[in-house]
Amino acid sequence: MNDMPESGDGTWIVTAKSSRRGPVLFNIMNVVVTIIFPLAPIWLGGSIVLYAMNRHHPNPRVAHYIQWAAYRLYGIAGFVIPVATFFSGAKPWLYYWAFAAIVMIPWSIYDLIKISRDTWEDTVIQRSET
Repeated sequence: MNDMPESGDGTWIVTAKSSRRGPVLFNIMNVVVTIIFPLAPIWLGGSIVLYAMNRHHPNPRVAHYIQWAAYRLYGIAGFVIPVATFFSGAKPWLYYWAFAAIVMIPWSIYDLIKISRDTWEDTVIQRSET
């Protein structure tokens, strides 16, 4: 499946549906992983791949939404390193999980709403002559 069909004049078209896919997936996975916390290490690795694939997308809105979803995820994940050093027992982890849910879930849902209301158009990429 090729999301960038070549037209006859040497240009490629990135469809609007394809452009929306990355930011929507990133935000949905942020919500899922926040709810099912043991999946967090797996999603951290997968999110890096998704971020790298979409951060320099030809459509600047894709990069914008991906970047903010990543800020939230990596901020929450990075915050646990210095804080969890002082955790003893399960109770602090539950507090941290609640904190992560309070930050991550509403903000990601808000982003999903913004993505769905945004006007997405096909992006045309000109082939460079080298």
